[in-house]
Amino acid sequence: MKKLINDPKAVVDESVQGFGQAHADLVTVSADPTFITRKDAPVSGKVGLVSGGGSGHEPLHAGFVGRGMLDAAVPGAVFTSPTPDQILPATHAVNSGAGVVHIVKNYTGDVLNFETAAELAEAEGVNVRTVLVNDDVAVEDSLYTAGRRGVGGTVLVEKIAGAAAERGDGLDVVAAIGERVNSNVRTMGVALSACTVPHAGSPSFDLAEDEIEIGIGIHGEPGRHRIPMENADGITDRLLAPVLADLGISSGDRVLLFVNGMGGTPLSELYIVYRRAAQVLADRGAAVERSLVGNYITALEMQGCSISVLRLDDELTELWDAPVHTAALRWGV
Repeated sequence: MKKLINDPKAVVDESVQGFGQAHADLVTVSADPTFITRKDAPVSGKVGLVSGGGSGHEPLHAGFVGRGMLDAAVPGAVFTSPTPDQILPATHAVNSGAGVVHIVKNYTGDVLNFETAAELAEAEGVNVRTVLVNDDVAVEDSLYTAGRRGVGGTVLVEKIAGAAAERGDGLDVVAAIGERVNSNVRTMGVALSACTVPHAGSPSFDLAEDEIEIGIGIHGEPGRHRIPMENADGITDRLLAPVLADLGISSGDRVLLFVNGMGGTPLSELYIVYRRAAQVLADRGAAVERSLVGNYITALEMQGCSISVLRLDDELTELWDAPVHTAALRWGV
């Protein structure tokens, strides 16, 4: 294992410390317990948005804390859910009295710990709503979850719900918009190589040099099937077909196309995937009106990518275009 780390047990703490120092104009890092808030939290009269999960998926979630997106992020250990005693103070820290929305990826630990924190917050006078993200079409009931996993669509939920909160929407409206995004986005991923969790010291799974895993999860959990390596267009078609089938995308639909890197794939290769995916959508008569390409929800240094398609309407497009200013995503400001 070759990694730019000191002590494997200190990876998250040292990484969060460095993140806070690098982006001190945007965020405040709280320690013991660890969570990250936007610099001006809580924002008076604004619904707060809190998300989080295991570390190793950077820039998710801390990289999306700031104006127009999240108010707080709660990092757990690598590939491990944050605990309720982290989530609860983060919830209080961003509560201005308008309530707080928890955006939770559908993994068993995340669901249970955010649920516990929400119950405690409610008992302490904070109104909480939860948006569960489960956009992965690859598998049901994986090693980490009951039902579909929350993957690339999480970024889109956080951006669009964050814009709704920023414009002053109420608690139930912000939650409903987040749920609308989740119901209209689907994702599927592929791994060309495994990643190595620092405290484990060895790859999370084995792939032969000529094999790829179709439908992989963001923790390295198995997907639909393992196949011989093929070219980019072939892989893109395999990922996109079930996404479009599940969404029922047809001629006249307006979509956002998101090609996400898993941490170890060059941007040049992601654009090759995007090119083919856009061509397939055009052939189907769908209009790609918005796009996002890059490493936004990763699995450490895993080679591979995921493709997400979000069906757009006028309001979702407006909220996507709204200004955002975070460490990892910014425009319009």
